[in-house]
Amino acid sequence: MNYSADAPAVWDPVFADADDCLLSPDQCVIRAQHYFVKGLIEIPVIGSDEVFSWGVWVSLSCENFSRVADLWDRAGREDEKPHFAWLTTELPVYVPTTLNLKTHVHTRPVGERPYVELEPTDHPLALEQRKGITLDRVREIAAAVLHSSDSDQR
Repeated sequence: MNYSADAPAVWDPVFADADDCLLSPDQCVIRAQHYFVKGLIEIPVIGSDEVFSWGVWVSLSCENFSRVADLWDRAGREDEKPHFAWLTTELPVYVPTTLNLKTHVHTRPVGERPYVELEPTDHPLALEQRKGITLDRVREIAAAVLHSSDSDQR
């Protein structure tokens, strides 16, 4: 039960060949000036032990990105304090946009994606993260994501 974005919303395929750009499954750098990590926004599914996850990209400061990168393979990294970040993934089922929502990135043990905690606002995504969603909402999200993927391929 998840959806995952391949790259931050600001990534352009022309960056792939640039020496000052990088896109890996976990980290992204654009023009050696913009820094991103991939994490999970987890939403509890009401009435079950399941969690729906959005695989999203967040923008970190250069200093925080360097710290996260330095600890990437280090045991005990989950003891690191959360880092402030901006959400840089447009999730297709939310209005208003999810771009630039304020978040905190929590590092987890090696091998686990960071947990992305949205600041508690009245944005529908933040509300869902705090309150949970129904299985019907999961199905609605799945249908919308599949439909938007079909539209992208046309």
